Amino acid sequence: MNALTAMQLLPDVQAQQDFREQRIDAVGVKGVRYPVIIHSGARAVPTIADFSMTVALAPELKGTHMSRFIELIEARAGNLDQAGFRAMVFDMLDRLDASSGRITLHFPYFVSKAAPVSGVSSLLDHDVEWSGCVAENGHYSFRMRVTVPATSLCPCSKQISAYGAHNQRSHISIDADICDVMPMEELIAIAEASASCEVYGLLKRADEKFVTERAYDNPKFVEDLVRDVAHSLDQDPRIEGYVVEAENFESIHNHSAFARIERPRPATLATQPGGRVSAVARPALSGVSS
Repeated sequence: MNALTAMQLLPDVQAQQDFREQRIDAVGVKGVRYPVIIHSGARAVPTIADFSMTVALAPELKGTHMSRFIELIEARAGNLDQAGFRAMVFDMLDRLDASSGRITLHFPYFVSKAAPVSGVSSLLDHDVEWSGCVAENGHYSFRMRVTVPATSLCPCSKQISAYGAHNQRSHISIDADICDVMPMEELIAIAEASASCEVYGLLKRADEKFVTERAYDNPKFVEDLVRDVAHSLDQDPRIEGYVVEAENFESIHNHSAFARIERPRPATLATQPGGRVSAVARPALSGVSS
């Protein structure tokens, strides 16, 4: 008897019937780390991603097939763009015979930046999260979160001081519901443009002088950071809803300053089958090939 035949004779315990009549909203795997190449615009960036993958489980089924999540990662996660990620979510539903599910992907994303004066290049990392979800009505939604380091300088400190002003590193997070392809670099640029100054991995003396003076000439409260980002997002038709957060790691306090603006996706978009991206039919498994 060969191995395949022996496996076919083993009982499928997960497929057995359950009599408690309790639907499970999400069951699957989390904390799965896997090397991927993320494609954004013309860029392809190797990184290590952390996967969370879940599906809904019907009340009459005892369990889901956990190995199929890992099989899906092995089959499709080598190269991912946003279209390929969407296809991966629908592929998961097909493999698990599920009506709804979600894949969340968290990874560091590196951007090469040139210093403002010397032009010397260095990499700067950003925390990124992709979340793709298919609801019971077949609607696919995609959410992208970026966390961007920046510099903020206090307007009050500048105005009341004879010289100098306190400044600090800030984290600006944009968590956006996106209805069309949007490179991560665009959200990163929106966050950086809202700050007193960008941060860089490598600066020479002329660059350090520039960023110090740039921040001093462009003071921002934490309230200014989130308002400027929200104003930019409101102008982009690809953004259906968002949460913007800013945290200033205060240099003169042992606590942070924090602000948030939330603009939920309109209910009509959240409930409409397919939304602004049709998802009633299973998509062709396209995107960047693995």
